[in-house]
Amino acid sequence: MKLPELRIGDLKPRFPIIQGGMAVRVSTASLAGAVAKAGGIGLIGATGMTLDELREEIRKARALAGGGIIGVNIMYAARQFAELVQTAISEGIDTIFTGAGFSRDIFRWGKESGVPIVSIVSSVKAARMAEKFGAAAVVAEGTEAGGHLGTDRSVKEIVPEIKEKVNIPVIAAGGIVSGQDMADMVKLGASGVQMATRFVLSEECSVSDKFKQMYLQAKEEDVVVIKSPVGLPGRAIKNPFVEALQKGQAPEPKECEGCLKACSREYCIMKALTNSRDGLVNDGVVFAGKNVFKIKDILPVAEIFNRLLTEYAAAT
Repeated sequence: MKLPELRIGDLKPRFPIIQGGMAVRVSTASLAGAVAKAGGIGLIGATGMTLDELREEIRKARALAGGGIIGVNIMYAARQFAELVQTAISEGIDTIFTGAGFSRDIFRWGKESGVPIVSIVSSVKAARMAEKFGAAAVVAEGTEAGGHLGTDRSVKEIVPEIKEKVNIPVIAAGGIVSGQDMADMVKLGASGVQMATRFVLSEECSVSDKFKQMYLQAKEEDVVVIKSPVGLPGRAIKNPFVEALQKGQAPEPKECEGCLKACSREYCIMKALTNSRDGLVNDGVVFAGKNVFKIKDILPVAEIFNRLLTEYAAAT
């Protein structure tokens, strides 16, 4: 089975593989640039960055990309959502992916600037609304994904449902870690795949080694769904922080920077994610996809692409 041709507006990556844009400086320029250079779409996770940091990351990624496609992922739930979007546009970003809520304004901003907008959705209703307002494509994200979740249904269920009801490309996301997984999604009608967890275990991902070791050592039963102050459930690896959270004993925030439009303040999600990224993995949240336990090695991004494409060819 031939790889599908993915088009997002006028953008056409060499391979229909998108690296998920993980927030709080997990997906930075080093990773996004390497993915773009390898022929996919590299996404910078803008949420949790200052505007100046985002500008710097976009410029660094562009320098590494070798002419490849660079985008950003920006959570609608972030208080600085509009400012981050406008900063990315002003830096000439190729595309913007957005989820964790729905903005109508972003489609107008995208149209005015010529930047295609991709909505991350988990239902037919949300996909059709995104198409109506001008989305160039949608990411159909199932419950297998890491991080904040919009559904408890499998990606295998929602991809064909959404594909049937929209006329724009549908990109599958959630639990995809191999070429076989890619082939399964293409057979269901996906025009491409988005993968985040697999790319954390790349040499170019800038998180601490202790964060990566949590991924490598995770067993299937270690990956659990937790509550997040964002108001959505999240999928993470069990550790002392998560165990305390499950008992209702998560540490209350000592201070608050107001990074989210709405927050339960049950604990500080920004602090929890920052701790883990920086190596304090017992004192924070380590978001990961359901199938993280299937990944057994840390590889350069170029080798990850080679392996995915070889596995895809073997599966079809």
